[in-house]
Amino acid sequence: MRKFVWSMLVLLSVGWGSASAQEIVSSDTTVCEVNQTPQPTDDHYRIVTNRFWDNWFILANIGEHAFVGDYGSVGKFSGLLSPDFNVGIGKWFTPGIGAKLQFGIGNSKGYSKEDTHYTYGDWLTNGDGVPYLKSKNKWWDLNVSAMFNLSRLFCGYEGKISDKLMNQFIASVGIGGLHHRAIKAQRNEWSGHFELQYSRFFDKEKKFSLDLKARAMLYQTNFDGITLKKTKENSVWFDANLGFSVGFTYYFKKRHWDRCLPCENPVYINNVIAAPATIVNECPEYGVLEFYVFFPNNYSGRNDAPTMVDAPVNAIDYLASGIFTQTKFDNTDAVAKRLASGASLSGLKTSDIPTQKAGEAPEIAGVTRGYEMSLSPISLSMDAESMNRFKEQTGYYYAPMYCQGNTWHYRVDTETAMQKLISEDNYKEGQSFGLNAHSGLGIVEQNMRPGADSKLVSFADIYAAVENNKGNVALASDSATVGRLNEIFEKGRLLYVVAEGLATSQDNYIGENAEEIGLERNKKLAYNRAFTVVNWLKTNPKFKNMPGNAFLVNALVNPVVELNDESVQGLNAKVKRSVKVRIFYAID
Repeated sequence: MRKFVWSMLVLLSVGWGSASAQEIVSSDTTVCEVNQTPQPTDDHYRIVTNRFWDNWFILANIGEHAFVGDYGSVGKFSGLLSPDFNVGIGKWFTPGIGAKLQFGIGNSKGYSKEDTHYTYGDWLTNGDGVPYLKSKNKWWDLNVSAMFNLSRLFCGYEGKISDKLMNQFIASVGIGGLHHRAIKAQRNEWSGHFELQYSRFFDKEKKFSLDLKARAMLYQTNFDGITLKKTKENSVWFDANLGFSVGFTYYFKKRHWDRCLPCENPVYINNVIAAPATIVNECPEYGVLEFYVFFPNNYSGRNDAPTMVDAPVNAIDYLASGIFTQTKFDNTDAVAKRLASGASLSGLKTSDIPTQKAGEAPEIAGVTRGYEMSLSPISLSMDAESMNRFKEQTGYYYAPMYCQGNTWHYRVDTETAMQKLISEDNYKEGQSFGLNAHSGLGIVEQNMRPGADSKLVSFADIYAAVENNKGNVALASDSATVGRLNEIFEKGRLLYVVAEGLATSQDNYIGENAEEIGLERNKKLAYNRAFTVVNWLKTNPKFKNMPGNAFLVNALVNPVVELNDESVQGLNAKVKRSVKVRIFYAID
């Protein structure tokens, strides 16, 4: 009732503007205003920085190093090797930049032709007859380093729970204070630290990593007690420990970063002011168009990025006239050989196929176009006969989306592709109710209960009116309805577009805080679905005269519908994976 009252007040305010100067109407609906230039939620280089106590980690490693000093070549190389041990704590400020504090302890063994604080034992003679002493420098070191995650700086942040960047390279540079221990004289000095680290993670949350490090610790030239050689030999510029270590790092919660979301917090809109207009004698006709857009499971189109330049994979075009996953195998010969032998195709490389508007792509015999655009499901069979028949018509083999053992037979978001579903049947679109088609309006009306003040049309009808009415869309739409919509879009004034997304409670995450994580994942799916549809309309030429703040996304308190159904392909699940859109218009 509150939404109905708000809608009527907005319409009346615009109408009253035709006979008076200005009118102020107060809103009682909480909405998000879509920016003129929305923040790219799929931008891998954009994140929200975290609070001070987030993204901390501890580390420990043990290794071995060789000491590079003034007389290192006098004796055998094995005599220069010593173990060391390090522990530390650190924090990542962004996915690519962090800092750590380390404490290390060890020895630096070497040789000397001179008696120093660190030499011990009797004089020895090498194969060339040169006399020398063994030396051992015991120390501990406290250092701080700046860290640079090279993998994320070059490739971008992979996301909260992702199988990408399971192998990462990290460079560190820092400075420390070193204390020489076990000698009579009190001696301290500065140390320089350089590390190149390889980290291997074992879970998608990246809680724990096994680390391999190549390290260099540099000291002033008198680290080994020798500044100017009595033997008249040149001194090295600096002494150093060069070595390798193996260890681990454990990352505490919160260990991830959130993406920038457009209008993440709802904005309370009030004082909507209608612009003054010229007085007219005839009252305009006001109306509301209402339609629903239905989405496959785990799909919002939010990060539907293409793999080829200037060849977009458009989410709305995929829903209207796309096929299968909109993905193909790159090597047709390899697919043909494996189909002939019955081998698995999962290891072969795939790439995206650009979507096209309805009617622009040639029809493929026996292949359904569009999601819920007819009574035929969008998923295709992966048997050799079906794939070869398709390849004969198109020149390529269609491919599912492979992700960590999942084989999806319809398009999903890359960030949700790794989620495990309860049943293998859920990875296929095995049935369709035509919910996005005009013929499915009866089911939609029965399950979604559209507003009494609105005219219910289908997604296919809207697409046919604002894009084109060709191909499978022409079969899925109603010509009389499309004609009426064209009349409204061409002769009328579009006032507001309001969208709100829905998602089901179905989620298969069973880890820590499963209920909370599942709820948040589905809330984001619901919002992103609405945002996808609004952006489509906002950039369409039929809506070019509308100001940016006339496109609204309702921030529902709870857009997740409880559903006790293991199948994501049933009618109850499908009707709730949707976006409700209301277009307010006036015809003078």
